[in-house]
Amino acid sequence: MNYRTLGKTGLEISEIGYGAWGIGKTSWIGADDRESLKSLHKSVDLGLNFIDTALGYGEGHSERLINELLKERSETIYVATKIPPKNRQWPAREAVPVEETFPADHIIKCTEQSLRNLGVESIDLQQFHVWSDEWVQQGDWLEAIEKLKKDGKIKHFGISINDYQPENAIKLIETGLVESVQVIYNIFEQTPEDALLPACLENNVGVIVRVALDEGGLTGQITPNTTFDEGDFRNNYFKGDRKQKLVNRIEKIKTDVNISSDQMAETALRFVLSHPAVSTVIPGMRSLRNVERNCQVGDGKGLPQEMVQKLKAHRWARNFYLA
Repeated sequence: MNYRTLGKTGLEISEIGYGAWGIGKTSWIGADDRESLKSLHKSVDLGLNFIDTALGYGEGHSERLINELLKERSETIYVATKIPPKNRQWPAREAVPVEETFPADHIIKCTEQSLRNLGVESIDLQQFHVWSDEWVQQGDWLEAIEKLKKDGKIKHFGISINDYQPENAIKLIETGLVESVQVIYNIFEQTPEDALLPACLENNVGVIVRVALDEGGLTGQITPNTTFDEGDFRNNYFKGDRKQKLVNRIEKIKTDVNISSDQMAETALRFVLSHPAVSTVIPGMRSLRNVERNCQVGDGKGLPQEMVQKLKAHRWARNFYLA
């Protein structure tokens, strides 16, 4: 496993991190705790040392599973978690004041709960689960973050950027107040390259990439006839003719860069890791097979620039999260 520095935090984290949303037993995705723990342990066995979770993943269930892992491992494992907005609105909406989303007392209360769930004395990276650049000069959220740092409750602070709004964090980045950002970035969603990633490089802000596999769309395994379990959010994400549109796009990618369906997921992950601003990518990995396959990609080898340039032509602007 290769390691990269998470911006100004100085943390040396694995190129492949563990996205722990899928193990949270949310109403959208079910998971077996025993299998989840096996996958977590296997990822650490393979050199992974960065896990991203959130208080909102199963109302703390994901954090408590990670607690079980931490109690049994002696390796250094960095954990990032997130504070849900008090108004429970994902993504953040325009003209909503920060007092309704991240007031100081809510930030501190949630952090204390995450500390108990994780069984740790300090959180390596605490993040806001949504963000709006309107909040830079609003409210008392910064005082809360500074207090938590001073009290040793958190070490570093970051944000998770709203879906498909990569430029809605640049003002915050330029203030120097944030140490990392988490963003959707993949072969289809390349908008972060336009302004966000250059700003992160200039300001030494770490970049955590989520949805690098487009919720499974970039694995090369989805066909027009693919079905998902009842309650799986992908029933809506890939509804209607979206699967056929996806398959058409995947076929063009495979032809353009001369790869097979089995090479699609690796290619998608390596595309993200080929950008110098990226610190880590956090795919969901509930099965041992996916842990093994994904962790192999974290070997420090990016894609050839010729292939990267070809893949840039496959930008596809759309938001399948919307109804």
